Amino acid sequence: MIFSSFNVNGIRPRLPILTDWLASVEPDVVCLQETKVQDKDFPAKALEAASYHVTFHGQKSYNGVAILSRSAPEDVRVGFADGAFADEARIISARFEGVRVVNTYVPQGQEVGSEKFEKKLQWLSGLSTELSELLVNEEDVAWLGDVNVARDDRDVYDPEAFADDVGCHPDERAALERLMAQGFTDVFREHVPEGDRYTFWDYRIPNGFKRNLGWRIDYVMASASLAQRCTRAWVETDPRGLERPSDHTPICAEFEV
Repeated sequence: MIFSSFNVNGIRPRLPILTDWLASVEPDVVCLQETKVQDKDFPAKALEAASYHVTFHGQKSYNGVAILSRSAPEDVRVGFADGAFADEARIISARFEGVRVVNTYVPQGQEVGSEKFEKKLQWLSGLSTELSELLVNEEDVAWLGDVNVARDDRDVYDPEAFADDVGCHPDERAALERLMAQGFTDVFREHVPEGDRYTFWDYRIPNGFKRNLGWRIDYVMASASLAQRCTRAWVETDPRGLERPSDHTPICAEFEV
């Protein structure tokens, strides 16, 4: 099975890119972030026509997460179990063929020291609790999404310049490592140890994509037993080079399930 994560930065303007990519790669489970649409306006029919089941949790103009899948989802859950951060659509999960898939869109954090940065750290702490409980109750867990953290210096084009900024700050990286230490493997990094492989290129940087001035802030994480069955992982860069692209591109991993 191919599991993918793709921050579409608005699903409606990116729908042609998404459907073409689905037809080309044929992933089995796709986690989308920043759909930026209320549930009543989610383009479910277009994605169902592409032979995908659709599960979504959205809000107007901001955030929004969805899971597309070849097989029907089971036990769909939205938000944190304890009801924290319920005003923002940032987490959804479901089970597919025995694998619990968790899709997250972590807050960006805006600026180190700001209230939004503290909220990001709190959100990551809440996610730690959520995932630890899933690892106790589920044999195979895949955690995907836009985490808004470059895990180490290989994951950002200029690590010295961004060392203490949002996305690279030591507090964020430490929070991510604590999450992983509960039992998750960064399967992309296991298969692709070299740097300069990114999933996000800021619109504001002139020719940033062509110059490969990017960040890897999107992930496919797997629990121990599932990680052992990962056969390959890669980034799909083509969608980022199309007209009217998202500022992100899909990241993928294939598992024997």
